Amino acid sequence: MAPPLADPDPLDRFNADPSHEVEEALRACNAAPSFAGTVAAGRPYPSADALVARAEGVSRALPWTEVRAALAAHPRIGDRVEGTSAEAAASRREQSAMGTAADSVRAAMLAGNRAYEDRFDQVFLIRAAGRSPEEMLAELDRRLANEPEQERAEVTEQLAQITGLRVRGLLT
Repeated sequence: MAPPLADPDPLDRFNADPSHEVEEALRACNAAPSFAGTVAAGRPYPSADALVARAEGVSRALPWTEVRAALAAHPRIGDRVEGTSAEAAASRREQSAMGTAADSVRAAMLAGNRAYEDRFDQVFLIRAAGRSPEEMLAELDRRLANEPEQERAEVTEQLAQITGLRVRGLLT
């Protein structure tokens, strides 16, 4: 009797699945309008690292209007993330450390988010995965002093890092 067939390798599946399915999965990683189609068009990828590098590179090259569109899919750091979408689930996982934050840190994050949105007219974006609430708050405070162009570059880099983590998550 032959052994049961194993599930296909996630990268093989990513490379072989229909474009519309791959693009749907990629949109949950980065909501910029051109992101999913651009990354999907690069298939087949020889490795997970190559796919992640491409996703991060595409994210870093997005025009600011598309970065802003992607920001609309990201909740504030510290907000309770509602919904059942893949993006909502990813945000909950990425921000899980905020659930253990001291009340003073949560209050400071809320006030910092308001100040940031008043200054830059967008949500504060940071790769939350692997950072403590105190680290995120310190980054928020530091970035409030940025000039708008400098902050755009930081936001774009944070989006690329978040996207890379989420794309890698598609393969696990």
